[in-house]
Amino acid sequence: MTALSLAQPNQPARAKALVNLTGLSRAKVQAALIEAGLCPPDKARMRTAQVWRWLQHFGVTEFDAMTDVAKSLRADLAQHFTLARPEVVERQISRDGSRKWLIRTAPGIEIESVYIPDVGRAGALCVSSQVGCTLNCTFCHTGTQPLVRNLTAAEIVAQVQVCRDDLEEWPSPQADRRLSNVVFMGMGEPLYNLDAVAEAMDIISDGEGIALSRRRITVSTSGVVPELQRLGETTQAMLAISLHATHDELRDVLVPINRKYPLKDLMAAIRAYPGLSNARRVTFEYVMLKGINDTPAEARELMRLIKGIPAKINLIPFNPWPGSPYECSDWATIERFAGILNKGGYASPIRTPRGRDILAACGQLRSESEKVRASTLRRENSQSEASILSSSAL
Repeated sequence: MTALSLAQPNQPARAKALVNLTGLSRAKVQAALIEAGLCPPDKARMRTAQVWRWLQHFGVTEFDAMTDVAKSLRADLAQHFTLARPEVVERQISRDGSRKWLIRTAPGIEIESVYIPDVGRAGALCVSSQVGCTLNCTFCHTGTQPLVRNLTAAEIVAQVQVCRDDLEEWPSPQADRRLSNVVFMGMGEPLYNLDAVAEAMDIISDGEGIALSRRRITVSTSGVVPELQRLGETTQAMLAISLHATHDELRDVLVPINRKYPLKDLMAAIRAYPGLSNARRVTFEYVMLKGINDTPAEARELMRLIKGIPAKINLIPFNPWPGSPYECSDWATIERFAGILNKGGYASPIRTPRGRDILAACGQLRSESEKVRASTLRRENSQSEASILSSSAL
C-alpha cells in the first residue's frame, strides 16, 4: 500500500526569512557573512569592517548603495540579508520642536521614541528598552501598560537609526551633530534588559559607526540594585536614578520596586557605582508632585540622602496624562525647592517640559496598541479648548 502524502503537488518551498543586518553587532555581522558563505573566515574581519561602515556610518538601506563592494557580492548580500528599517506608524512634531515616532518592529510590537532638541550638547534621543513596563510607578503613564517583552539590541539601535533618518544625519557627522546624546528613559526598565541594552550601546558607540561617546549615553533606572554594578562595569554608561522620594514610605507608593530594593540598599549601590566621580556624576531624577514630595523639608532631606555622592538633581515638573491622580507642583514651589538645593551646592536644573502636546514628555510614552490614538486625543483636547474659549466668550 502506498503511504498517503499530505504534501501539495508543485508546492513551492517557503522562502527563508532574510536576516536584517542593520542592528547586529560586529561579531554577529561577521558570523552571518561566514554562515552565508559570502566570505571565508580569514577574510571575514576585513569584509565585516567594510559592510559595517556602510550600515552604521553611512546608514544605507540598500545594498546597491555600497559602492566600493563588488556588484556580484552586493547581489549575493541581497539574496541573504535585508537592510530594512522598522515601520514608522506615526510621526509627530511638537510645537517646541520635539519629535516622536511610533515604531512597529514586529506584529504587535510597538514602541515610542522621542527626540528632544537643545538637550545635552545638541539634542537627545529618548529610547525605549521594553514594550510596556513591570514597575507600575504611579505617576508614570508608561507604567500603566503591561509588559509585552524585552526589546532586542537591534530594536533599540533601530530607534537611533530612525531618528537619524528623519534628521537626515547620515553619514555620521564629526561636528555639528543634531543627535548628540542618547538616554534610556523611554518605555521599560533598562536594567531588566541589560544584555540587550549593553549590546546596543556597543553598536551605537562604535567609532566607525554612529560613534556616540559613552559619556553621552545615559541609562536611567528606578533602582534594580543587583544590576547596577554590572551596568557600570560592562557599559561605562552615565547613570540616572529615578528617585522621586526621600523616604521609603512614600517611595514604596510612587516607585513600588522600592519595596524590594529600599533606599538604604539603593544608595549603597550608587556609592559603589564603577567610575563615579565629579566628572561622572549621578543624575537624580525627581518629579515634582503637588502636595506630595515638594516641601522645603523634603528638599533638605534629599540633600541629606545623597550627601557625599557626586551628583546633580533634575527637577521634573509632572507631566499630566489622562486618569492620573497627581498634579504638578506650582512653579513657585518648584523654584523654592531648587533654590534650597542650589544653596546646598547641588546643580538642580528644572527640566523644561517638552512635547506635552503630543504626549512625548517624561512619563507619557505608551504604545499605540495600548492607548487611545494620539490623533483622537489631540482632537478631543482641541474640542475641549474650543468649548472653554466659547464659554469664556459668553
